[in-house]
Amino acid sequence: MISSPAAEIYVSPAGNDTGTGSANAPFQSVHAALEAARIQSGKGEKNNTIFLQDGTYYLTRPLVLHPEDSNLTIKAFNPGKAIISGARPLQISWEPYRDGIMKASVPRNTRMDALFIDGKRQRMARYPNARGGKDIFDGYAADAVSPERIARWQHPETGFFHALHMSRWGGMHYRITGKNADGSVSLEGGWQNNRPSGPHQTYRFVENIFEELDTPGEWYLDEKESILYFYPETGVDLSRAKVEITVLERLLEFKGTQENPVRNVHVRELVLTQTNRTFMKNKEPLLRSDWTIYRNGAILMEGTEGCSVTGTDFADLGGDAVFVNNYNRKVCIESCYIHDIGGNGVAFVGDRDASRSPRDYKDAGNFSWDTLDKAPGPRSADYPADCMVKDCLITRTGQVEKQTAPVQIAMAEGIQVIHCSLYNVPRAGINIGDGCWGGHLIDGCDIFDTVQETSDHGSFNSWGRDRFWNLKGLDMNDLTNWNEIRDIPFLDARKTTIIKNSRWRCDHGWDIDLDDGSGNYEIFSNLLLNRGLKLREGFGRKVYNNIIVNNALHPHVWYKRSGDVVERNIFFVDGYFPAGGMPSKPWGERLDSNFVHVPGMKGVREAHGLQEASGNDVHSKMGDALFVNPSGGDYRVKPGSPALQTGFRNFPMEFGVVSPRLKKIAKTPVLPSYNPAVPGGMPQTESFASLGMEGRSIKGMGDVSAYGLSGETGVLILKLEPSGKLYRAGVRQDDVIIAIDEKPVKNTASLYDRLKNKKSIHMTISRKQSEMEIEINL
Repeated sequence: MISSPAAEIYVSPAGNDTGTGSANAPFQSVHAALEAARIQSGKGEKNNTIFLQDGTYYLTRPLVLHPEDSNLTIKAFNPGKAIISGARPLQISWEPYRDGIMKASVPRNTRMDALFIDGKRQRMARYPNARGGKDIFDGYAADAVSPERIARWQHPETGFFHALHMSRWGGMHYRITGKNADGSVSLEGGWQNNRPSGPHQTYRFVENIFEELDTPGEWYLDEKESILYFYPETGVDLSRAKVEITVLERLLEFKGTQENPVRNVHVRELVLTQTNRTFMKNKEPLLRSDWTIYRNGAILMEGTEGCSVTGTDFADLGGDAVFVNNYNRKVCIESCYIHDIGGNGVAFVGDRDASRSPRDYKDAGNFSWDTLDKAPGPRSADYPADCMVKDCLITRTGQVEKQTAPVQIAMAEGIQVIHCSLYNVPRAGINIGDGCWGGHLIDGCDIFDTVQETSDHGSFNSWGRDRFWNLKGLDMNDLTNWNEIRDIPFLDARKTTIIKNSRWRCDHGWDIDLDDGSGNYEIFSNLLLNRGLKLREGFGRKVYNNIIVNNALHPHVWYKRSGDVVERNIFFVDGYFPAGGMPSKPWGERLDSNFVHVPGMKGVREAHGLQEASGNDVHSKMGDALFVNPSGGDYRVKPGSPALQTGFRNFPMEFGVVSPRLKKIAKTPVLPSYNPAVPGGMPQTESFASLGMEGRSIKGMGDVSAYGLSGETGVLILKLEPSGKLYRAGVRQDDVIIAIDEKPVKNTASLYDRLKNKKSIHMTISRKQSEMEIEINL
């Protein structure tokens, strides 16, 4: 051990744990260095630093930091040269098997989730083979678990079955447990979504099946025989290759409590890599968001104050990179490069018991106005608050799990995401799962290439679904009771969340998507490059001074007294994109003084399309905004721009990471050419006299999102005769007919066909994103 007090402790892969921990006699393991730091701390030596010299440190167990380890820095001696790995090297001898496949005996009881050859992750044997592009799951096949394919498998119980959610709201994962008598496989799993469904019929694949080992880069471990099979790529010399297998799912853990936290522990300039996947452990629902979660990561932080991770790279991890769990204050994740991650980049998630809202999506029906806990805010302080992700480049997260994000926030308060570049991910770049408890700040970020494998989402996505949302006995459109209920939406979303000075691009959803009751947001001075901004039902949203290229605002299912303000924005479309039973006009508290850009237009005139759509916008105008250099990404307007007359003000066109190291490697989004979306007309309204209703076909992603449907299918009910059969059976306006006698209703023509020669029907409707069954005599 260290013979005299010292503030600096050294570790080297070539060291010895019987050494002194000096620069000349370093320890070999980080655990030994931590024990030495504890001794020094006990002697009164504070602010110790553990220096990790160059090399790879293979952990046999996670490094756990307790409150007595406070005031400690763990740092690479040379930035980026000290690697902490959750793998272990495997010393094996290879021999040919067949058809280019090699095999090797491994120690008994070897378990492995990932194989690395010369530092490169290889793929489990899978069908279909990986395509190496941007395909969903890197390749999918509808026949992944067809009886014909299963018949080829001798031991399918080793395998995994992966699929998208039926509505493409994330991914579903299953362990194959065996074969059934009918030739199908038995499955365990599918719990990775708070709104579960069956697996998607097209987007699916299987892995870890021996018979699917058929292409270079794939491997399979026969655990019973302790034989590893591997099909090497051309040029790989296995006689010299470094072979590593993952053994840990967590590398560092900060383990304190609110009463006795870990304070001021700092991780600096390391590389953290090679952990096990955790997709089958992702089970815990998060209030009423679509998410389930597994509280773990390469770094797991709980019960901390003032701790940080800076300049650290996270790569090739099976689960989350950083998980900030329950009570944490003033955590800072700064200037980190997080890439090729199985789960989330950085997750801030509080304790469900800290919230007064329903615990998961299914709990919605158990709450009512009479039984509602009406106290504002949380029950306890057991959640992250006043934390920050700053100047981080986070990309290629969600490589395994699809209901993930580079930054996930749930049951937290005052989380700041500042000057981050987030891109190339299957779902949102930033996801906020609920209104608890607001006060977040997103500033100066660059977020694009999102929602690449899923659907009905945005580069930014949020849900509210707080206490007031769809609450039995509470009608937020009841203006006679307004003074009593007007503050209910802010019991959970008690502080305003601000989104500003950021650039957004989504190609398969919305650039910014405030969904299902998201309220108390202020969104200003953002550049939206493609799919516009969606505001679903919610309260107190202020949207101003944004530029929405080739698009406009998408209002869905607003409340009559939403209090929403949309003003001084620049749109590229003279109209809005409403969906889902908008209230009577005028909408919101104020929609006005917006400007519609029409390149090359001479003069300025009123924006009649905006006025007609909103019933407001009396001061909104249209003309050429005179952008400085839109083809180069500079959407500031020139002096003399008519947009300035509506109150619009320029904001900096600087987005994303700022540190030179990250700025050098960060990508930027594809910039759009001028191609304004044109609001399409709704399908023709049809009359169904036998049902006493008028309706139209569901059309577009706006309808799909507004009514919570699995796809662009169904008939929306627009009007009902009070004496008609549907109304008397309990059907209501804005319900969606999705099936008759268990056969899908795709559109109005399909509904006519389903009604032919029927004396009675069994109708399936969707109401407020829940299905109902109704029997009707015709």
